[in-house]
Amino acid sequence: MSVHFGELAMKFGADGVISPGEVLALRREAWPDGHISQAEAEAIVALNHQLTSRCREWVEFYVEALGEYVVNQRAPKGYVDAENAAWLMAQLDADGTLGSMAEIELLVRVFECAQNVPVSLKDYAVAQIEHAVLEGTGPTRNGGMLEAGNVNAAEALLLRRAIFAPASERPAAVGRKEAEMLFRLKDATLGADNAPEWKHLFVQGIANYLQAYSDPNAQLSRERAAELDAFMGDTQARVGGFLGRMAKASPNAFGKVFGRKAPAPDRSEAVGRAYAVTDDEREWLEARIEADGQIDEYEQALLDFLAED
Repeated sequence: MSVHFGELAMKFGADGVISPGEVLALRREAWPDGHISQAEAEAIVALNHQLTSRCREWVEFYVEALGEYVVNQRAPKGYVDAENAAWLMAQLDADGTLGSMAEIELLVRVFECAQNVPVSLKDYAVAQIEHAVLEGTGPTRNGGMLEAGNVNAAEALLLRRAIFAPASERPAAVGRKEAEMLFRLKDATLGADNAPEWKHLFVQGIANYLQAYSDPNAQLSRERAAELDAFMGDTQARVGGFLGRMAKASPNAFGKVFGRKAPAPDRSEAVGRAYAVTDDEREWLEARIEADGQIDEYEQALLDFLAED
């Protein structure tokens, strides 16, 4: 981090307010080459904690700069490692709570931009986003408002972005922990002034968890991605060496590569099995519906949707 950047950050945060012009000065100082150092990232986090008012330009810079640092500053790009995940959670928890929408937006941005993140960060994000929707107040990045005690259209959009992000629990589909979060939010806001978008998301989200096909290979682990990245970047690699290693690892591999091509896997059966609700999923759903001894309007809408399918 340049001394000048540190001085600017301290100066701009002194009164708790930052202007669009000051944000532009920080952006130019910290990010001329698209690279954010750890010292700069920590200075940006510290400045955010100082602010009592955050303009849209600041939120954009905060989310973009820290998202880039967390997701892409370490190889392989797009895969958040355990150390960076721990750093992010520690920085966000530095003052005891996620105090601004900038921090919530940063979490969602990481999940939208990354290919995969550690399970610890997935669980952390679910808990923090649930708390923000139930208890948070104030403007969102997209012009809406967080409202405590209900789920409005802006909050439904935030939830949708989070649970369907590429690095979420189950890429392009809803995972069990996310589905359980949707049920908790539904129970906590029954009878509140909720937006129609929330009911749509609840029904679609739970149905997606119960029925959607999710490719088990859709998310590579960071370790596997690093291995592939290292191989592709190894200028000393030779085809012969690669084939030799492949032969040792799998004696039948050459038959698959040369001449005897295995048929492409037919996923239709797997997709069909996934589309049908399993006994385990049915028991999970029944337990949640029967928990309070009655079927509310959200659960009825979900049951109607499943019955139509």
